[in-house]
Amino acid sequence: MDVLIVDGYNIIGAWPELRELKKTDFAGARDKLIEKMAEYKAFTGYRVIIVFDAHQVPGIETKTTNHNVEVIYTKENEIADERIEKMANELNNIKTQIHVATSDYTEQWVVFGQGALRKSARELLNEMNSIEKKINKSLLETNQSKATNRIKIKGEIAEIFEKWRRGDR
Repeated sequence: MDVLIVDGYNIIGAWPELRELKKTDFAGARDKLIEKMAEYKAFTGYRVIIVFDAHQVPGIETKTTNHNVEVIYTKENEIADERIEKMANELNNIKTQIHVATSDYTEQWVVFGQGALRKSARELLNEMNSIEKKINKSLLETNQSKATNRIKIKGEIAEIFEKWRRGDR
């Protein structure tokens, strides 16, 4: 099984779209990242965990599932890096490959030393853009294949059929 652990605020700060959104709608930027990671999960089949620092949302630790993505807000005085390192160590086993998405260079080396693969914010963004293109292409092909199965008729006849369908004569 593959697990992607995402340093939430690090990715938000690194992706241009989310960084811009964060200026006006902080919660919206978090939600957008969660939505994008849900697409990533659906496409790749990875288990996706996003970790957000408590210093941005103070309080007790919170774990939720949103769009089939696990979201963790660390407890107060615990930074995301600490939680990510701990999770990478706990989840690492012979059947699981851990991937950590962060552009924090020190964090990358720590998790790499624990056997996890690192993925920079830019690499994750490029991968996400590629996934979105593949999804859009697949949707387009599906819609086109459905349209070609229909019988082509002239506009005048289509209007007559539409009137019949509505009960107008």
